[in-house]
Amino acid sequence: MPTPTASPEEPLPPAIQRGKSRWTPVRWSDLPGWGQDNLHEVWNAWVRGCQRPAPGQAALCAELRQLAIATPAEQHAWVTSRFQPYRVTEPDGTPPTGLLTGYYEPIMSASRVASATHRTPLYAPPAGLRAGQPWFSRQDIDTLPAAQAALQGRAIAWLADPIDALILQIQGSGRLNITEANGSQRQVRLAFAAHNGQPYKSVGRWLLDQRAIREASWDAIKAWAAQNPQRVNDMLWSNPRTVFFREEALSEFDARFGPRGAQGVPLTPGRSIAVDPQSIPYGTPVWLATQGPTLNLQQLVMAQDTGGAIVGAVRADLFTGWGSWADPAYTVAAALKQPLQLWALWPR
Repeated sequence: MPTPTASPEEPLPPAIQRGKSRWTPVRWSDLPGWGQDNLHEVWNAWVRGCQRPAPGQAALCAELRQLAIATPAEQHAWVTSRFQPYRVTEPDGTPPTGLLTGYYEPIMSASRVASATHRTPLYAPPAGLRAGQPWFSRQDIDTLPAAQAALQGRAIAWLADPIDALILQIQGSGRLNITEANGSQRQVRLAFAAHNGQPYKSVGRWLLDQRAIREASWDAIKAWAAQNPQRVNDMLWSNPRTVFFREEALSEFDARFGPRGAQGVPLTPGRSIAVDPQSIPYGTPVWLATQGPTLNLQQLVMAQDTGGAIVGAVRADLFTGWGSWADPAYTVAAALKQPLQLWALWPR
């Protein structure tokens, strides 16, 4: 049985200083909506995170697994007795206006071989690529013989739309409904393997700066590209970063979960977030609160991933699932950009 919840009159522990944030201890009553979340929905994500637990949480993971079929009241009591909530702020203690965005796992059609319709390659990392060292830029890869020679034979699959390839690279992973050379079809997963060491630049920002579009949505970007085919390469090349992938078999079981995040465990839709690990360590349970035009959420999530644009104390990317252009996983992720508050839960 869980130990009794700490009394509200008990003194709070000291604040915790992290690289890019300060954690200020609070009472459970300070968490908006605490006690109203269905913890069963996050429990499996938490158990998966215990494959690679956060510092100091390995012992708690044994208790966590035993509570997988417990009642909501028992789970709630265990969390409040074993963890202390901390408000995540800027390093100087200032509560920031945080930012919540969304990401998803795209599902796209692809061909194993290049064709007249499928001409945009998705590459595995070239030999000799070293993490942290700049390699050829996106434009170099498209135009320089030396870069193309280094990638000879490294194409995993080919897409019909170069913007789809860019989306896949920005999301960091995806599923391909791939047509093999013999005409058979199957679904595989492409997982992030490496990038070319170049800085990430937003093509949406590039178009906005030129007043070519009014909003940086993928629908607007694709519409502009259809009207300006002669300038598509200029837009793509404005982002010098290219991502390389590795192919993974996708069993029926694996297809029920998202790709593995930076923590090394499969992501759970609506319950896994990408964070800045210098602010919140991987594997940390986090109370998330946001209100905006896309989502109103007050719920427990797990810090299980990161991303190139996820930098700062109160910055998170919510994994929304997998799907194609018409599916909620995409539409929610594409629209999500709203204020955010975070509270890290840390063992007592």
